[in-house]
Amino acid sequence: MSDVTDGARSGQEQSAEPSADEPEKGTDSGTDGTGGKKKSSRPFWKELPLLIGIALVLALLIKTFLVQAFSIPSDSMQNTLQRGDRVLVDKLTPWFGSEPERGEVVVFHDPDGWLRDEPTPKPNAVQKFLSFVGLMPSAEEKDLIKRTIAVGGDTVECKKGGPVEVNGKALDEPYIFPGNSACDDMPFGPFKVPDGKIWVMGDHRQDSSDSRYHTGDVNKGFVPVSQVVGRAVVVAWPVNRWSVLSVPDTFDQPGISAAAGAAPGVLGVAGALPFVIRRRRRLTSGRTAG
Repeated sequence: MSDVTDGARSGQEQSAEPSADEPEKGTDSGTDGTGGKKKSSRPFWKELPLLIGIALVLALLIKTFLVQAFSIPSDSMQNTLQRGDRVLVDKLTPWFGSEPERGEVVVFHDPDGWLRDEPTPKPNAVQKFLSFVGLMPSAEEKDLIKRTIAVGGDTVECKKGGPVEVNGKALDEPYIFPGNSACDDMPFGPFKVPDGKIWVMGDHRQDSSDSRYHTGDVNKGFVPVSQVVGRAVVVAWPVNRWSVLSVPDTFDQPGISAAAGAAPGVLGVAGALPFVIRRRRRLTSGRTAG
C-alpha cells in the first residue's frame, strides 16, 4: 500500500515539473513576464509627423517672442552689413519695456511710406510658410534696418563738413562707409527728438534714405518706438561674416546723454533751493518785525 502511495506521489511530482518540450512562462516573445502582452514600440515614421509639428510650433513661438531672422535687402548699412546678410533680431526685450538705445542697429516697420517706391518680392507658397514659422526671413514685410543715432529727449544735428552731434557731443563714427561723409549729402538739424521716437541713419550715408530724407512726413523723420521690431544682435549668415553687432564706444562718451547733461543743473537748483527758501523767510520775518 505504501508502495502504491509513494508511486502516486512520485508521479505527481514528475508531472509538476515542466517538460523540456514545453516553453517556460514569461519567455514567449509576446509576453512581458507577468502573463500580459508586451507593448511594441511605434515605428519612427509614425512619430515623425508629431516631431515635425512640435518643431514648427517651437519655431513659431521663437519667432514671435524671442528672435527672428531678417535678410538685408540693400546697401544702406555697408560695411557693417552687406546685401544678402541674415541677421538675428532680439524680440524678447521689447516685451519687457526695453526701448532702443543710441548706437544700436534696429529693425523697424516702415513708419510712413519710406519704401513706397520699392518693389515687393512675390514669394511662393513654400517661402510664405517657412517665413510664417520663422525658418526663413519674410520677403513681403516692408521693414528697414538702420542705426539708432538719437533717442527721445536728445538734440541731434549735422552741418555740412562736420560730424553728427548728439546733445552737443560730436560722434566719432568709424563704421561709416569708406569715403562717405557724416551728412554732406543732407545736412540737418538741430532737431529735438520727441519722447517715444528715435532718429535713425544708415552707415552708408550717401546711399541711405534715412531720417534725414523724411522730415516732411507725418513723423518728421523720426521713427516711433512702437514700430521697432527689435535690435539686430548678430550676423548669422553667411558663416564667414558671423559677428556681433555691438554698440560703438562713441555713444558711451561722457555727457552725451541728455539726462546726464541736465543732471548738474538740476542738482544745483535742488541744492540751492533750501538756501533760497531760508533767506526769503528771514527777509519776510524781518519786514514783519519792522
